[in-house]
Amino acid sequence: MPDQSLIYHLAIVGLESVQEYLALHVLLCLIPAFFLAGAIASLFSKESVLRFFGNETSKYISYPVAAVSGCLLAVCSCTVLPLFAGIYRRGAGIGPATTFLFAAPAINILAIVYTAKILGYDLGVARAVIAILLSIAIGLTMAAVFEHHREKKEGIKTLAEKNMLTVHIFSSFFWQSSSFRRYSQNGYPC
Repeated sequence: MPDQSLIYHLAIVGLESVQEYLALHVLLCLIPAFFLAGAIASLFSKESVLRFFGNETSKYISYPVAAVSGCLLAVCSCTVLPLFAGIYRRGAGIGPATTFLFAAPAINILAIVYTAKILGYDLGVARAVIAILLSIAIGLTMAAVFEHHREKKEGIKTLAEKNMLTVHIFSSFFWQSSSFRRYSQNGYPC
């Protein structure tokens, strides 16, 4: 029968290894992915996303562009989720966004080169082609299932766009309040 202290020690070492892996994964992969997703959401205009990934864009353009746009990003299936959310929030259709979600981890240039180096050139090319075709098929399926449930997607507004009406309503309400005007005219913080 194994010693209880040995089992306890192995369990502790195993948990510490998992904790170290998760800390490094979050630090080196997920945090940069969230920054990249934030950059997509704030730097790319809604019109530029809609031009390539929108519902009005031809499927012959939006799906291939979505499928190959992840080839330069060295992302895994975890770190592609914030990027997917970023382009989807900027107004991309569910089909092209899902195509990007499935294709980006499968066809990033590191994965293709590594596959070709280890398993051969023909399998590396086959991986890239099949990943692109399957991601387009999955994106088309998602669009067929979920796009007909809603009207034309206008895109999700940014946080500033969402809160502008709220700020306007509250500021006009408080400005008309005599106590707010009295405090703001006397120099009290509002």
